[in-house]
Amino acid sequence: MMLMFRSIASKSKTSNTALLLLRAIASQSLHSNITNLHPPNANHSYHSFSRRHAFSFSKPRANSRVPTSQSFCTASSDRDSIEYDVVIVGAGPAGLSAAIRIKQMCRERNADLSVCVLEKGAEVGAHILSGNVFEPRALNELLPQWKEQEAPITTPVSSDKFWFLTKGRAISLPSPFNNKGNYVISLSQLVRWLGAKAEELGVEIYPGFAASEVLYDANNKVIGIGTNDMGISKDGSKKENFQHGVEIKGRITLLAEGCRGSLSEKIMKKYHLREKGGSEHQTYALGIKEVWEIDEKKHQPGAVIHTLGWPLDHKTYGGSFLYHMKDKQISIGLVVALNYQNPFMNPYEEFQKLKHHPAIKSFLEGGTVIQYGARTLNEGGFQSIPYPVFPGGAIIGCSAGFMNVPKIKGTHTAMKSGMLAAEVTFGALNEGLDMDMYWDALRNSWIWEELHKSRNYRPAFEYGLIPGLALSGLEHYIFKGRHPVTLKHGKPDHEAMNVRNIFQGMMCTHKKV
Repeated sequence: MMLMFRSIASKSKTSNTALLLLRAIASQSLHSNITNLHPPNANHSYHSFSRRHAFSFSKPRANSRVPTSQSFCTASSDRDSIEYDVVIVGAGPAGLSAAIRIKQMCRERNADLSVCVLEKGAEVGAHILSGNVFEPRALNELLPQWKEQEAPITTPVSSDKFWFLTKGRAISLPSPFNNKGNYVISLSQLVRWLGAKAEELGVEIYPGFAASEVLYDANNKVIGIGTNDMGISKDGSKKENFQHGVEIKGRITLLAEGCRGSLSEKIMKKYHLREKGGSEHQTYALGIKEVWEIDEKKHQPGAVIHTLGWPLDHKTYGGSFLYHMKDKQISIGLVVALNYQNPFMNPYEEFQKLKHHPAIKSFLEGGTVIQYGARTLNEGGFQSIPYPVFPGGAIIGCSAGFMNVPKIKGTHTAMKSGMLAAEVTFGALNEGLDMDMYWDALRNSWIWEELHKSRNYRPAFEYGLIPGLALSGLEHYIFKGRHPVTLKHGKPDHEAMNVRNIFQGMMCTHKKV
């Protein structure tokens, strides 16, 4: 694959940033064909790129989707600037679903909107660790023909077990997860597949670019994002190869950064979105995960196991999971709520203990770790959803926090939120609708219904493991989410730690020395 430029050869002073952007277009990791990276109308210029130097694309090959003329003109700013109709930060399930839905509506309504997705990972899916029990509800709505289109969703859940662990035993309990019709998948593979579908529709995806700041106009409206400066030394000074980041501007900006996204948190604070939505603080958990390749004789494709109890104490909310994927692989992990009280508890060490439990160890013996990682999870649920709209854009997916805690699933709700935001965004840009309609759309969707029914599960465990099991059991099996009372979360996570234990531990250590 090769891109031809008329003026680059004669412009030896062209900035590295511009070349990096062009290289990102030319070397997209999902496809080797540049025609997938641009909208289908080759005679229309979909975005402008302001530069201190001027150059343009040469005329493309027949049937290429590269615009026949893209002019780069002089600007007074020190930073390069690209303009789109819609800028989406984050190429995860929510961001890509939003991009796909916007482009679908463009085709349905014969409209023309440019959509750019920025992804901080080196490639789409690079920051998503394999292993997920996937509910296809949102995907069925977005791409109904996903089976015929060879989506990497091929391992249906074959069994669904729920264990209460003691140090030496695994006690079976009725499973509350209802995973019938769900699939054990590699989420990173699904995201890469969604990225390819987005590109086929004309979405431009730029991996390797982290959004580091929000751009505002004179009226305090969000007009896009800025990427990181490059060529900065450890002490913060500028190196010889220093280059400013790029300004990527959009008429609408959608933030799909994932759990506790840095820009999303700044936006929520700046525009007081939690107060506007009447929501509580968000609560979080840390999930540690490994992917193993195990003995084929022990492999049970589609088998799903969740646990509560050991190795965590009864005051700490959390549990483990073990999913049998395809190709002799399993995904195993431990989730620990970050409001744990014991300051000396180490989630990583607890995960190592878990792997030596007799019921877990038997799967792993003779196996090999092939991937490992960790991530944070939103656990606030219904009570912690902020008002998701700000001047110039909206927050979607896990940045807002749509995870269904008792299901331990957030991919389907994240995708649906992106689709809803996309539909409102299309209306705002083409029909003069108000972006605030996204809030109304959320409250009238199955996301709201699902999270409302499960709202009391996580707060029930503020009273400890056993009371939490009792209260959540009543909520799930008896009230079925219709209890008139909505429980509140306890203290914010950072206030929950028992500080006295720190000083007691320090005193004990001092005495031993």
